[in-house]
Amino acid sequence: MESRRQDARSRSPGADKQIAFAGVGVDFGATKLFSDVTFTIAPGERWGIVGRNGTGKTTLFRLLTGDLEPTRGSIARAPRLRVSLLEQHRDYGAATTVWEAAAGELAELLALEQSLVEQAANLAHDSSPRALAQYGEDLERFEREGGYAVTARIDAVLHGLEFDPAQARVTPLSALSGGELGRLGLARQMMSTADVLLLDEPTNHLDLETTRWLEQYLAASERTVLLVSHDRAFLSATVDHVLHLEGGTATPYSAGYTDFVAQRAERRLAQQRAFEQQQRTIAHEQDYIARNIAGQNSKQAKGRRRRLERLPRLSPVIGAEGTMALRFEVADRGGDQVVTAKNVSVAIGARTLVERFSGTLKRTDVVGLIGRNGAGKSTLLRALLGEHPIQSGELRVGTSISSGYYRQDMSQVPLDRTLYEVIEDLRPKWERGPIQGHLGRFGFSGQEVLRRADSLSGGERARLALAILMLSRANLLILDEPTNHLDVESIEALEDAIEEYDGTVILVSHDRALLRALTTRIWILHERHMTEFAGGFAEWEEVSTERGHAAAVRAAEEQALRRVHEHQRVAPPSKSDPRKELRVAQREL
Repeated sequence: MESRRQDARSRSPGADKQIAFAGVGVDFGATKLFSDVTFTIAPGERWGIVGRNGTGKTTLFRLLTGDLEPTRGSIARAPRLRVSLLEQHRDYGAATTVWEAAAGELAELLALEQSLVEQAANLAHDSSPRALAQYGEDLERFEREGGYAVTARIDAVLHGLEFDPAQARVTPLSALSGGELGRLGLARQMMSTADVLLLDEPTNHLDLETTRWLEQYLAASERTVLLVSHDRAFLSATVDHVLHLEGGTATPYSAGYTDFVAQRAERRLAQQRAFEQQQRTIAHEQDYIARNIAGQNSKQAKGRRRRLERLPRLSPVIGAEGTMALRFEVADRGGDQVVTAKNVSVAIGARTLVERFSGTLKRTDVVGLIGRNGAGKSTLLRALLGEHPIQSGELRVGTSISSGYYRQDMSQVPLDRTLYEVIEDLRPKWERGPIQGHLGRFGFSGQEVLRRADSLSGGERARLALAILMLSRANLLILDEPTNHLDVESIEALEDAIEEYDGTVILVSHDRALLRALTTRIWILHERHMTEFAGGFAEWEEVSTERGHAAAVRAAEEQALRRVHEHQRVAPPSKSDPRKELRVAQREL
């Protein structure tokens, strides 16, 4: 749904608010999804919607667009409020090229631009008052709606999302991959004229550089944004409010994501202390009642029992319950030299992806492999595993090295088997109890274990893929975008498991928080060449930022000095003063 105009008769949430939820609850049949959700959204706020998979984040978006009515409570919207939600199945209307699809709602403005060109040409033959009035009216509308900048805006967004704007004008939609279609849908939404943008996992198809661009774009935007994301670094950089869905309700926080994490921890600690105090009080009262209910203090005991029965019970704190119990163990320590590459080149057909790569992977390394989408990272991983032939060079795997591979497309999950059968196939000697116990560690219980894998959601399939990987007991883990379908709590469980793992890891991820927490070295794949950085991702970010800033300063200095010299070529001859040149250059900067 590209843009939805709310009915002007909708009850207004207040002059300074766009949307207000009051006691909202949603039931699906006998199942209560959430209740008592109350919060307000003001213009220009950026909200992060966080919570475990299945807590109602997608349902909340449907409530915001008006596609779903709440079972209880009310939702007030500002009159004529326009809300844009990027849906999984996109309809690009009559658009045939990438550029036309990105233009979206602005197609009407672009058509007006073409009409103005034609009207201007016709005025040479027909300058009647009616023709002049029509031209003036259309021109005034074109200027009012920002028509002069619209083409540049579309080009800038396409470029930021890794499309060549010139090529986009002739590239048919049918030529795009799934990831490219995801980025195109995001570009189209950025060009929407809506007041409120709803972004559902917007970084899923983005590499690190493009994710940074999106952060900057959203930071500069004056529109209201609500986003669902599992990318903790992205949330920290973009949102100023958080709505946390947990325990059948939602709690709003007027804070950025980093502060939310701290406030949530404090809130949980206070709740836990209150719960424990109440449990002690209940135990004390129950002991008194049991000792005195039949004695001479029977009246007091009965009074205490009535008060105890009326006491509102506090719930235990929702914390680790339901989180994956993930632990990677190794069956064999393996050698210290895990993988050695000498002048290795990797290609697909005639296209070379990696050229003359030399490097060594040592035991307990956690190497972050980063690079643009399509650079060849996944192909290189398959080459390291022996699944893809190398074009040239030498690749050696160390003694007693066994590998476990988490594939980005999760194709290691056999879709025609039930969850129970998947684990039974890998552990044929296990009986029912251990199989169900293993699946239970990943949130699958009861009759769920009899579901076929092809019925699972993306998040459920990711958890099953990790359940399979855990059984490998490999001393080399190769993880290709393992966080794509996981919620934040599951990502944190994965992070803890890797941190405690006594093996070697190659990690491809756009999750900067994960990379910062775990990596000991970085491999950067850029334009076929691999560069190794002897430090973690956080250090690499700092160094690359400094280098980027220094390069920008050098370029600006060179440009300023060129202007000085150009000025000297057209100015009257004079004695050159290098110090004066430098001062002029500094003023230019």
